[in-house]
Amino acid sequence: MCAKSPQSGKILVVDDSPDNVFLIKTILEEEGYTVSTAEDGFSALAQLQASPCDLVLLDLMMPGMDGYEVTRRVRGEMKLQQYIPILLITAHDAPNVAHGLDLGADDFIRKPVTMDELLARVRSLLRLKHSMDERDEIARQREDFVSRLTHDLRTPLVAADRMLALFQQGALGDLSAQMHEVITIMARSNINLLSMVNTLLEVYRFEAGRKTLAFQPVNLSQLLDEVIGELNPLAQDKGLVINRDFENASKSSIVTGDGVPLTVGDRLELHRLFTNLIGNAIKFTPSGSVTIRIKTVTLSNQQDASSSPINSDYINVEIADTGPGIPLEEQATLFERFRQGSHKIAGSGLGLYLSRRIVEAHQGNIVVHSDVGKGSVFTVSLLVKM
Repeated sequence: MCAKSPQSGKILVVDDSPDNVFLIKTILEEEGYTVSTAEDGFSALAQLQASPCDLVLLDLMMPGMDGYEVTRRVRGEMKLQQYIPILLITAHDAPNVAHGLDLGADDFIRKPVTMDELLARVRSLLRLKHSMDERDEIARQREDFVSRLTHDLRTPLVAADRMLALFQQGALGDLSAQMHEVITIMARSNINLLSMVNTLLEVYRFEAGRKTLAFQPVNLSQLLDEVIGELNPLAQDKGLVINRDFENASKSSIVTGDGVPLTVGDRLELHRLFTNLIGNAIKFTPSGSVTIRIKTVTLSNQQDASSSPINSDYINVEIADTGPGIPLEEQATLFERFRQGSHKIAGSGLGLYLSRRIVEAHQGNIVVHSDVGKGSVFTVSLLVKM
């Protein structure tokens, strides 16, 4: 193993020829690089797993495990935390160098190796490595900052929400009609801001891999009734009607009292998902209705060309509105991070992205069908508990 040099990168040279290793090692060490060596692909992978280096110089033609296989494993199976450039060393007449580049190698150099060319390619790839490390560190710091910021923002927003609730309840004295209206507007704005902060925090938890889901059987009809009850006052304020259309039929042996099958999921995250989707439908529907439907469908999944189709039962939850609809050109990017749509459907750009992440974490699917001027239908498909 090799320790990190304070002035240069550390380089792993992989070659089954002792003469080649000696030559390359001598050239690199004279330039101040720290060099470790491996005589075959197996020992190279072991060294990289134990102590990743900044650059790998890899001979293509080796017994046991050749450079192609080493490259494939480094780029695929090993899942190293940081990117390591790979410089292939190949004989002058070696065929199919392009295959090594397709597998993920960054550059190649032909034997016999000349000192100037070797050092130039090493410097180039180390610059690439340094740039990528800097980019990843900046991204990590940015995400950490946003995560900490959202945590810090929640505290005063929650405190303000509780204080405004006390005003609305008259606990701090009687309010005039005008003051009560002002306090109500302030409370609604504070709730919207708190919702945005919570959404941002959840997005970064998913992206940072810090989200742990607690899977359990979930009664979807009961959960949707809870969400409808919580959001119904918002619909009534706009003169909207929320329709409940739950199919009283099931292909599953595990059903609820109204015939709707159970799914398996994180109840809190599913509550967040449907609160967001139904809340959006209410928010962007100026008049008419919002309808929530539950259907059980069977979908055929073909694993590969040689296997037989596998039939799986899914619960489809449809949220249909009579809003302005979404233009076709915007539907393709609707679930992307920070997407911006037209003014009629624009928001923070995070709610639908978070919805997609929640659905994917449940091995489900979410799609939208929309006609401008007629409304939109968001369909969430979740596996039935068998």
